[in-house]
Order: sequence, then C-alpha cells, then structure tokens
Amino acid sequence: MKKLFSFLAMALIAVSALGQTPRNVKYVYTQASDLDIIGKISKTENPYHRVDTVKYKGFTKYENAQVRCSSGLAVLFKTNSTTISVKTVYGFLYTGTTTNWVAHRGYDLYIKKDGKWIFAAAGVAPMGKESQNKVIIKNMDGSEKECMLYLPLYSEEKSILIGIQKGASIEPIESPFRHRVGIFGSSYTHGVCCGRAGMTYPAQFTRNTGIQLLSLGCSGNCKLQPYFANVLADADVDALVFDTFSNPSPQQMRERLFPFIEKIQAAHPDIPLIFQRTIYREQRNFDKECDAYEKAKMQTADSLMDIACRKYKNVYYIRPNASAPDHETSIDGIHPSNYGYQLWAESIRKPILKILKKYGMK
Repeated sequence: MKKLFSFLAMALIAVSALGQTPRNVKYVYTQASDLDIIGKISKTENPYHRVDTVKYKGFTKYENAQVRCSSGLAVLFKTNSTTISVKTVYGFLYTGTTTNWVAHRGYDLYIKKDGKWIFAAAGVAPMGKESQNKVIIKNMDGSEKECMLYLPLYSEEKSILIGIQKGASIEPIESPFRHRVGIFGSSYTHGVCCGRAGMTYPAQFTRNTGIQLLSLGCSGNCKLQPYFANVLADADVDALVFDTFSNPSPQQMRERLFPFIEKIQAAHPDIPLIFQRTIYREQRNFDKECDAYEKAKMQTADSLMDIACRKYKNVYYIRPNASAPDHETSIDGIHPSNYGYQLWAESIRKPILKILKKYGMK
C-alpha cells in the first residue's frame, strides 16, 4: 500500500511538473519581427511602426509619434514553452491618463483553443523598469500552442524580444486571417480607454470574422488630412474602412471630405470605401453645448455622405453603435469601455461583411 501511495504521489508530481515553469528558468529570445507580424497597413523600416515618417511628410510632431506607435499590430507564432516573456526597448511613450499602462505600453496574449482565439494573459513592465524581462504567462503545459501577441496601443518600440524557456521551440505561423482591409480613424480606432491591446474594435472584429483589419488609428488627429490620404493611396489593401467623422469639425468635413475620397479613389478605383458615422458620446447627455456640437457633426456627416454615396462609385456609409440602453458603456464620456468597443465591433460586422461580399471577399 505504501508503494502504491508513493507511486501515485510521484505521478501527481510528474503531471504537475508538466504545467509548471521552473523557478529559475533560463530564457532565450527571438526578435518579434523575425516571426509573423499582422495588422500592418504599410511597409516601414522599423517593423513596429505603422507609417514610414521619412517617406510621408506633413504630419505634426505628435501625429509623427502616433503613427510610429504599434496599435493594431500583433505577432503570430507557435511555441511549446511553458512560459512567455517580453523584453522591450521603447521609443515614444504615451503620457496621457485615459488609457491604462497594460493597454498603452503592455502586451496582450491570445492562444488558439478549439479553433478559437482565447485570452490568455496580459502584462506590462513596471514604470522605470520598462526594459526588464516581463513574464506574460507561465505554468502552461508543454504542448505546442498557436499564439497571437498584441503589441502596445500607444507606444513606439525599437526592439521587442519574445522570451521562451531554454530548450523550447518558437516558430512563426502563417496568418489565418483573410484579405487586407485598411481602417483609418480617431482615438476610437487607436483604442484609447481599452483595458488591453486586444480589445480595440478592429482587433475584436478581426478575431470575430477572420477578416484582417489593418489599423491606422490616430487619437484626435483623424481629420481627413491629405497626407493621411497619401498613405492610404499607397497601401496594398482590398478595401478601406473609415472612422473619419469623430475628430473633424463640420467645416473641416465640408472642405476636406470630397478631395479626400477623390485622392484615394484615384489610386484605388475598384475597392469599397466604407465610412462610419461617429458614435454617440455619453458626455452630451447633460452638456447642452456638447450635445449641439455633436449633433452638428452627425448631421453634417450624414448630409455629405448622402451626396458622396450617390456621387462616387464604391462608397458606402454605415452607422456603428457603442452604447447600451443603460448608457453604461463609456469610460470618460467620450471613449467606450471594453464592452462599448465590443458593441461597436458587433454592430459593424454584418454591414461590412455584406459590402465586402459584393467584392468577392468572404
């Protein structure tokens, strides 16, 4: 009987060890760009930038920093390591207060299980110790797993080293996401107020549909500028989606919308251009001045897009929703919570898929 108990105890220890990372684990590192990065709308010298700011001119100093942020990018790989860590060399770091550290300079890990991407872990190195080896997850079993690691929303990275335990393997995997659909937008598309990087509405849309959205969100600075149109005109995309009525004033919309469309259509005459109306901002509930301004923006966009959809071929207008009936989906009165972004992603799923289907994209 003692031998049996001893055998069972050893078996339990062995099984436990399969899902336990050694306390003094030795890590080996792979540069994330040597794996497979998805979500990039254009080619850049720094693989973690979204726009080549040497090639494209006209950005303000802050816009220049924003387009070098990695929002919307993710790394795909497979590994049998029981632990995954990240070491980062940062460039620009966000200093605002509306988005937490985990989202604006941290990492968000998803692992495929039963054919679906499931949240696994998120993490960020402490302030002042940004370059340390940050363990994102540990104590997994030693089976091979397909991983998707979302990069920080509001930071520039010069180097991202993904750590696995010595003796384990790590390899890139081919993207399971279909097509290349660019999306240009405001802080909403950038992901401000998300709890973590994988909760932006473009990221949720991509996981939910299998259609790859290539995100170019620029908080506060998506105002139909011609230099952004230059980037989109050069992009290798099958379709374009826009959240371009959240930042500009009614006057800017009237002055810039049609030239913006015409510049992009000159480069992409046969692809769908899908414009989104701005969402309802909860801060207008009792602020009458804000309510009047938001109403004017929506009415101007509606009027202009009514003309644009009749004037231009392949132009569409859809109306997203990020609000619940109880009005409890906002963080700061302007930006949605994770749940609000989930509602947004779901509200545009059918309209966008219906439009893409017309162009042979399923």
